[in-house]
Amino acid sequence: MTIKSLYLCSLLICINSVAQQPPLPAGSRDPDQPDAVSHSLKVGGVAPALAAAEDKIESHDYDGARPLLLGYLQQHPTDARALFDLGFVEDSTGQQDAAERDYGKAIAADPKQFESHAALGLLYAQTNRTGKALPELQTASQLEPASHDAAAKAQVWRSLSQLQLATDPAAAKQSLLKALQLTPGNDTPADLVLTGQIAEANDDLDDASTAYQRALAADPASAGATSGLAHLLLKEKKPQEAEPLLRTALAKHPEDAGLTAQLATALAAQGNDVEATTTLEKLRQLQPGNVDVAGMLADAYLRNGAPDKAVPLLAEAVQAAPTDAGLLTSYGQSLIYTKQFATAIPILERAAAADPHAEVALGGLAFAHSQLHQDSEVLKDLSARQKIAPDTPETLFLWATSYDNLHQMTQAAGYYERFLAAANGKYPNEEWQAKHRLVTLGHSQ
Repeated sequence: MTIKSLYLCSLLICINSVAQQPPLPAGSRDPDQPDAVSHSLKVGGVAPALAAAEDKIESHDYDGARPLLLGYLQQHPTDARALFDLGFVEDSTGQQDAAERDYGKAIAADPKQFESHAALGLLYAQTNRTGKALPELQTASQLEPASHDAAAKAQVWRSLSQLQLATDPAAAKQSLLKALQLTPGNDTPADLVLTGQIAEANDDLDDASTAYQRALAADPASAGATSGLAHLLLKEKKPQEAEPLLRTALAKHPEDAGLTAQLATALAAQGNDVEATTTLEKLRQLQPGNVDVAGMLADAYLRNGAPDKAVPLLAEAVQAAPTDAGLLTSYGQSLIYTKQFATAIPILERAAAADPHAEVALGGLAFAHSQLHQDSEVLKDLSARQKIAPDTPETLFLWATSYDNLHQMTQAAGYYERFLAAANGKYPNEEWQAKHRLVTLGHSQ
């Protein structure tokens, strides 16, 4: 993957939606953006053999450049420029491990070489190693490109801003400002989208909305700006405003998974579960391996009363994310809905272990144990749940029936009475049973 591709990928990390457009394929370039980092070494005097290799790199003849670089490095093994070039060739042909190694060698040969720090940081970012990417990019931001090209440093600051967005939005704002200061007047719709994301992360929702709208005015086809603005509208519980915006964008970007997921969310928020489910099924086809998408589609099936369709989706998702408490809870609930109570119990136990505040999982465990007539286990589940969440009419009824089945009459009567006070006519069958049992227990209402 080229340096430019890595840079683009780093800008697409964590953009406020379930899924974003995929990274560019290995060796591809964005024709609309200058490849500032990769070109910043192409200046000054250079040995003829190295110049020949760089000419081939310039014409994308990476297979031709590689043997020339390897031959040159046999004679000059600590030449930082040649090591960077070799790393770039490997980067451009998808050999990321080799690229990482040679960028590292270039840094060891010349710790003040901007290009290798920048390239290695972007490579780490593209492979989701933010902890390693940040120090490399921060180091690069304090160095000078060989070409003294402001665009190269601005590229690094923009990438830093994107990486900082999730954990330090204040720092992300400063990094983006430094990028814009280096290239005044060259801000792009992508910069406006990032500005909106930073404002949103800082809870400046009005500024975020303004930035997204400006980005859309500059580029009506911007999927990032549409996604950002739709995310704000959904957060503000305005799905009816988000829906037409998303439909318009999807007409231009029919394969965009993030926009599709947001449309499904907007439809579900308006009670249009049937179309929301259809939309999620399309998204599932676009991203068959996306665990979040599988979970969303499974939830839609559960809402639509089709738990049998949810079960296999959630089973697959849990295999991919075995410690995800939310997925485990949804899987356990789907098994309960399909009356697979014994199978649900270990799944829900894993959910409760993964999240100390998993009251839904504990409530599901209590219900599953009750269906298997394991009343002592029900009381344990409810006791654990009671430590983290108040009782509901459903849990009060489970308390009462479990104590009743265990012939602990005083406790059973107390919980029947609490259940009736909380139920308030919303659970007619259970309320009838509770009143009947209170009469039998000598506690008539």
